[in-house]
Amino acid sequence: MPASVPSKVNGWWCDPKTEYAFIGFGYEITPCQSQDQLTQEFTDIRKRFNGRYVRLYGTCDSDGYYNTVIEAAWSAGIGVHALIWFGFNGDNAWEGRRDALFSVLHSNPKAPYVVRTIQFGSEPLYDHAIDPYALQSQVQSAQAQFKSVGITVTVSDMAYGFKTAGDGGVAVLQTVDNVHGHMLPFFSPDATTGDNAWPIIDPDIQWLQTTAGDKKIYLSENGWPSTSYEGVQATSGAAVADVSSEAAYFNLLDSKCEYFKSFPHGIAWFAHLYSDNQEPGYGILDSSGNEKFPFKPKTSC
Repeated sequence: MPASVPSKVNGWWCDPKTEYAFIGFGYEITPCQSQDQLTQEFTDIRKRFNGRYVRLYGTCDSDGYYNTVIEAAWSAGIGVHALIWFGFNGDNAWEGRRDALFSVLHSNPKAPYVVRTIQFGSEPLYDHAIDPYALQSQVQSAQAQFKSVGITVTVSDMAYGFKTAGDGGVAVLQTVDNVHGHMLPFFSPDATTGDNAWPIIDPDIQWLQTTAGDKKIYLSENGWPSTSYEGVQATSGAAVADVSSEAAYFNLLDSKCEYFKSFPHGIAWFAHLYSDNQEPGYGILDSSGNEKFPFKPKTSC
């Protein structure tokens, strides 16, 4: 990062087409990590794994917490895909989180140089947390506020979530600036092991690309668990949740680098999540901070 905040955002971000293959980690902020911890772990993502971004997951509702995230990301030299968390309670708490985030984005001068994307929800359509046309309106309102500073706006959901919302889901996909598609093939009725997941993954990619109109695609909440427990249970009796299957899943994605590069704006993927301390089984790191398997994914090819 420069010694001082630039005067304009024009030319700051890389062309999205050059950002394909591995892009960074999902990172859960529900523990409300300190700025020191965020800086340390964001720097680890940047330096050890060559991550360009963190895709935030969960929420910390402490006052002004996104200022803490932005300061840590600035120090680490990493970008942020911010998230407005809807949660699972069916309430309107997301509106306060939206307002708190937007307040920080408007007031913190570093925000446009750290926050690349605003994501509405993590599967808000699949969870029926909001009417799809109301969600479309929220996206449009945010776009009007942040287009001038280069912050894009999207909705983070599964292809299945967009599909089940019918015409409203299609309208949302056609409105967002880019596509944040969840890819969790472990839960498919056809799941077996991570290395055999491509027939589950590719049809969703193709549908998202066609329906959204050739927009940039990020595989945002994207992973394969190394353990199964209540809430992380397979539909298929053949689905294997262990470290070797998790490793095989990410090796599979790594082998598709040229394919991801071939799309009009490239396809980039996050690893969900950084650590098992954030959600058991999904971390690349175990609860002691050690890599569960060698993880050196391609960022270009």
